[in-house]
Amino acid sequence: MESQEGYGAFYKGTENFMQHEVYRANATGFSTPAEDYMERGIDLNEQLIKNKPATFFCRMNGDSMEGAGIFSGDILIVDRSITNVNGKVIVAVLNGEMLVRRLDKSFNKIRLIPETSKLAVIDVDPFSAFSVWGVVTYVVHAP
Repeated sequence: MESQEGYGAFYKGTENFMQHEVYRANATGFSTPAEDYMERGIDLNEQLIKNKPATFFCRMNGDSMEGAGIFSGDILIVDRSITNVNGKVIVAVLNGEMLVRRLDKSFNKIRLIPETSKLAVIDVDPFSAFSVWGVVTYVVHAP
């Protein structure tokens, strides 16, 4: 009797799986030579996420960054591993409130600048509860 391989709960799969390694099945029984030159589909995870463990998504709520092209309902791709430098759009928490603003750092002063004339610039007090969650790397616009 031949041994059978078991693929039950203990099967972990391959960790090095890439989308271009997926083999195509042809319903006619044989493949065409043109299939060797076909392009694979676009994987948005590969294109938009550079550091998977440090990346998260959030949805924009409000119009504070309309001047930067970020509208209410858009999905923000935020990378926590990128250094928050002057001029970057960041997701920050200030006194328990989550904000999306442009960061302006000078020597000993931090300012959060909105991209709309409806809101004022926020000067971050050194004694306030302030932390930067990450830098916005991409924006996915809602239809």
